[in-house]
Amino acid sequence: MRANTIRIGLALAAAVIAGPSLAQDLTFWSWRQEDKAQYQSFIDTFQAANPDITVKFETFEATNYNTILATALAGGTGPDLMMVRAYGGLENVATSGYLEPLTTEAIPALADFPQAALGAESVRADGKLYAVPFASQTMLVIYNKKIFADLGLSEPQSWDELIADSKAIKDAGMFAFANGTATAWQNETIVSALTSSIMGKGFYDDLKAGKTDFTDPRYVEALSKLKDISAYFPDGFIGLDYASSQQLFSSGMAAMFAGGSFELANFKAQNPDLDLGVFAAPGLSADDEKLVGVFYDGGYAANAAGTNKEASIKFLNFLASQEFGQAFANSLNNISPIPGVTFENPLLQHVADLNKDSIPYIMLVHFRFGEPSGSVLLQSEVQKLMADQTTPDAIGTALTEGLATWYAPFQK
Repeated sequence: MRANTIRIGLALAAAVIAGPSLAQDLTFWSWRQEDKAQYQSFIDTFQAANPDITVKFETFEATNYNTILATALAGGTGPDLMMVRAYGGLENVATSGYLEPLTTEAIPALADFPQAALGAESVRADGKLYAVPFASQTMLVIYNKKIFADLGLSEPQSWDELIADSKAIKDAGMFAFANGTATAWQNETIVSALTSSIMGKGFYDDLKAGKTDFTDPRYVEALSKLKDISAYFPDGFIGLDYASSQQLFSSGMAAMFAGGSFELANFKAQNPDLDLGVFAAPGLSADDEKLVGVFYDGGYAANAAGTNKEASIKFLNFLASQEFGQAFANSLNNISPIPGVTFENPLLQHVADLNKDSIPYIMLVHFRFGEPSGSVLLQSEVQKLMADQTTPDAIGTALTEGLATWYAPFQK
């Protein structure tokens, strides 16, 4: 009896020394408050396959997220995993040493991702990748197919046709476009959504190569046309904020919305009866290539100082998998960059097809790496344009001179 007691005691002691197979608790932060239920479902799938790992998903208000995250990371209290912005927003966090560099050895699926997606989550200074890309977004025109059908309208093939459609809608007593410009970032959105085809690939290629700047006649013409089409925005649109613009469209009071593909799920949630269509805003001529604006919308990263690094990498492998990408596309109606993902929603497939003819969302992709950022400059200048306080030519000069303070190709 005494021998058995000793053996049991020794076994218990050995178990204490070795330690139990403890669950690893991960924290995962995001600005996507509206997607919390879907992410919890993704996490449930992961945890079912990895019962030794638990993931706690926490969301924060989008406009304050960058500050909240940076403060927490600097103070050593940041999460194990986090959603991070792309391009310049990523560099601000990664160059401070807060993010774990990622490799295809650690996450093999990354080897098959589009290079443009990986570039959005990499740092220029060291060339290293710091996040798993999670979506691409497309700037285009979303329209109410019922309103178009009732008025006998079709998707415009030239700028004159877009103006004619807008006039017909206005004459019928509705707003052609729901957009307002009181929310600053929307001023950048409408430039890409409505004028990418007018700028053209030639302008973008020359800009990227350092052969031209924003005083280029092609860019100035695009801003001139943007000013013209604003005549078909709602009355008082300069004071109309983003949420109110969304409501105007989802309620059926406006026929079109110039914005991002990320609006599609939101509009359907607000009004399930909406029959939505999308098109690339046309160029001046029906023969001009119809282009949308595209950017990669952030990624999933791991904390370089995290204590559960192995479990974090395992979760990032899940977020890079086709299984996750398919669930992401199906439930969030967003374009996943993960190879092999198909789109059950025909509208989402149409967006993916439009992406084949595109230029980048210029200010985000190329001009948010210094201060003042191209986005801040453009948003302010477009707001002034809409209030008749500046001209397209003057905007081209203001953008070029403002960016020249840090962007070498613009420096004379």
